[in-house]
Amino acid sequence: MSSQELILIAVIIAAFVLIIRVRLRPDLVALLVLLTLGFTGVVTTQEALSGFSRSAVITIIGLFIITDALEETGVIQWLAKRINNIGGGSEKRLLVIFMAAGAGLSLIMNNIAAGAMLLPAAVRVGRSSNVRLSKLLIPVSFGTLVGGMATYLTTANIIMSGLLIDRGEDGLNMLSFIPTGGLIVLATIVYMALWGRRFLPNREGMSESVTSSHLYDTYELGQRLWEIQVQPESRLVDCPLEQSEIGEKLGLTVLGIWRGHRAILSPQPSEVIQQDDYLLVLGREERVEQLEEWGTIFRHENFNANGKHNYDVDLFEVVIPPRSSVIGKTLTDINFRKRYGLTAVALWREGRSYRTDVGKRNLQVGDALLVVGPTEKFRSFGRDRDFLVLNGNLQQPTHPEKAAWAVLITTIVIFLSIVELVPLPLVMMAGAVGMILTGCLNLDEAYQAVEWRVVFLIAGMLPISIAMVNTGLAGRIGEAMVGSLQQYGPLALIAGIFALTVIVCQVIGGQVTALVVGPIAVSAALQTGVNPQAVAVAVAIGCSTAFLTPIAHPVNVLMMGPAGYTFNDFFKVGVGMTVVTFIALLAGMVLFWGV
Repeated sequence: MSSQELILIAVIIAAFVLIIRVRLRPDLVALLVLLTLGFTGVVTTQEALSGFSRSAVITIIGLFIITDALEETGVIQWLAKRINNIGGGSEKRLLVIFMAAGAGLSLIMNNIAAGAMLLPAAVRVGRSSNVRLSKLLIPVSFGTLVGGMATYLTTANIIMSGLLIDRGEDGLNMLSFIPTGGLIVLATIVYMALWGRRFLPNREGMSESVTSSHLYDTYELGQRLWEIQVQPESRLVDCPLEQSEIGEKLGLTVLGIWRGHRAILSPQPSEVIQQDDYLLVLGREERVEQLEEWGTIFRHENFNANGKHNYDVDLFEVVIPPRSSVIGKTLTDINFRKRYGLTAVALWREGRSYRTDVGKRNLQVGDALLVVGPTEKFRSFGRDRDFLVLNGNLQQPTHPEKAAWAVLITTIVIFLSIVELVPLPLVMMAGAVGMILTGCLNLDEAYQAVEWRVVFLIAGMLPISIAMVNTGLAGRIGEAMVGSLQQYGPLALIAGIFALTVIVCQVIGGQVTALVVGPIAVSAALQTGVNPQAVAVAVAIGCSTAFLTPIAHPVNVLMMGPAGYTFNDFFKVGVGMTVVTFIALLAGMVLFWGV
């Protein structure tokens, strides 16, 4: 091997380690990769920076803006309501409806956005139909993933098309994915309806416990809720909450204040504590006991308001979506209480509830928060994109009068994508500009709609693909794969490449997998004379076969908190989904690609 190949291998291994073990953000790792390959001379400066001007990146930016316009005009919410209206009845029927809806939405929009749109609808339908969310949300997630296999408008699919064009081959389009992907959608829905649903867990998640009689058992709030009476000699008298050190020193949360004959719910940090106030406090008993030294007396308080004072707070469930700007920050960092007038009571993460120091924990994608406060505060809170409110119809579209324009522009974009009259990057960017010019969203909203982390991730990792081709590493690995699988025929080669893609995808996600496995797969196809477009489709579909772990795709993570899923739940259901996808893919390769 040449020195450049060795450097490239070291960079790839280091990138994997930083993402998996060190848990650095993938977009930051991508920029480190770009700089390392550029400084070491493995790629030229122009090649290192070329990812920012690639057609794939432009297409993805346009897709983000079009997807957001469909949300802001209420088109997606309208579809979710239709599902809500027809979704009552049996668990089996709901499973099919939500899985099909997820697949359908993913044909025209980002998978994560599709999952985020269907999540609140699933919560409402599950409650009204008395069907556990644990029976619905994995089907929603998996539905969006298989839907992404049947459309060009998925990040990995766009990347694979770009890699083909870079090698001088014809790119992919909508019709490249619809036949094989459509077959997989049908096969997986049938599998889930007839057999896969047996492996779905039957447990109560956070979203259901909020309205059930088991709320206090689930969160153990009864063990952590106290009413503190402030004595005249207390050091807390005439002290604003933000200066009281109740939260900073003791990790306690003040949910409300009873003063005279009224309750102050989710008090502002500037609220001044007065003598004879009663503070409704959440936290551990040993920490509350320390307040006695501050001149207070305390007792257990019944949160059901059957105690001495009726605080009458509303409970809402909130999930941290993948695009949120609060990821990695704490509620204290963002001044949550002061900014929204609400209080986070508990945090649900990977099947466990945290009730102490909630404001000091760094937020992660899929975290579910139990939040209390007045209903009117939630109406403005529901418009914030950093949080996904699950109960009620609080998240309203900002430009509903422009829905017809959004539908028309999206229809034109999809039509032009299929007939290929204009290059797809131009079509997607024209669609994005059309959304802005017609008022479906303004320019600032368009910039906010773009998931820049994804853009920098792809642009930063693209030099790996370039380097793998230029150094000959992709061809070398491709030769090894060809040597071991060629004797079994082209279908075996595709099967091997798909299996490799699926394994890597579970660890680092589909976007990076496409950039690493893609060049190897295309090189192997060119060496054996197998249709490179067919191989690229197989790799792209493998990048969406993210069924075995929740971390394989952000839409899986999004479903964990509300349904109370564990890692093992995804594996139990995902094994069968992966096998069915594999069989349907091979059938599609034979039927539609002549492999």
